[in-house]
Amino acid sequence: MTGAGLGRRSLLQGATVAASVAFIVGALTALQSRINGELAVATTSGVQAAVVSFGTGWILLTLVLAFSPAMRRGLRTVVRDLRDGALRWWQVAGGLLGGFFVAVQSVTVPVIGVAIFTVAVVAGQVTNSIVVDRIGLGPAGRQPVTPARVASAVLAIAAVAVAVSDRLGSSPSGAVIPVIVALMAGLAIAVQQAINGRVGAAAHNAWTAAWLNFTLGTVMLGAVLGLAWSVTDFDPGPLPAGPWWLYLGGSIGVLFIAAAAWIVQRLGVLLFALLTITGQLTGALILDWVAPAADVDVQLTLVVGVAIAGLAVLVGSLPSWAPRLARAVGH
Repeated sequence: MTGAGLGRRSLLQGATVAASVAFIVGALTALQSRINGELAVATTSGVQAAVVSFGTGWILLTLVLAFSPAMRRGLRTVVRDLRDGALRWWQVAGGLLGGFFVAVQSVTVPVIGVAIFTVAVVAGQVTNSIVVDRIGLGPAGRQPVTPARVASAVLAIAAVAVAVSDRLGSSPSGAVIPVIVALMAGLAIAVQQAINGRVGAAAHNAWTAAWLNFTLGTVMLGAVLGLAWSVTDFDPGPLPAGPWWLYLGGSIGVLFIAAAAWIVQRLGVLLFALLTITGQLTGALILDWVAPAADVDVQLTLVVGVAIAGLAVLVGSLPSWAPRLARAVGH
């Protein structure tokens, strides 16, 4: 096999690993949602639970930063690139978008329900992922808008809509503004993944990008919590003593953000979104089967939604992977 053939095969293998990791961290986000939901119930405040989740993630990453020369070198590189103009200030502001998403989640879910919120977010995320890839906002560069990519985005939205269709009827309706805000949160997530990926590429370290993300997100959510405390009758209650797994949401968030910063460099924002959505639906299916929440059964709609999401990934990925596969096999 020639050196060029080896290089192409290595590229294909790297893309396969990145896709597998994206699916796994997507599945973990279903577990994170369950954990953060339980924490919100225990603290009686979605915003307080979000601050705890982001804060524990930031503490974990700061401990790693203290003992990781590679992370510190990456942080110095980001500071230098900001000073030299190689990076713009808004390109390191992904954490603000993450904090915005969590704040929107805590405000809108009680009004419109989890099902409608999820559909609105996925619609915004996959639609904007096409735009973000097209303009080259992420580190993978510009990627064309093809019929296959558009079809995969539509299939992803349909997959989530089908998966949660059994719960849509019980979700509150008629709240147009919260739905629009949730859609905007989905748009923001696509941008966050793109610019975090660019920071990770500039730093040559995805964990550096994750630390910056959690630092800004924690500051933003802390400010929201402080504002609510000072201008309303909101009074943060004491943190629950247990169980211990209530505090694992931040760790899962760290894995997701670091993985996203690494993966979007290789797959682009849209394919990363499709894979994580598929993983999230699969994780939800496994959770509902192994450890169902109260009054929740495994529904056929969720199984069908997972299958449609898998088809969305196949449609979105084959046009870009097929030529690589053919060249690798041919050599």
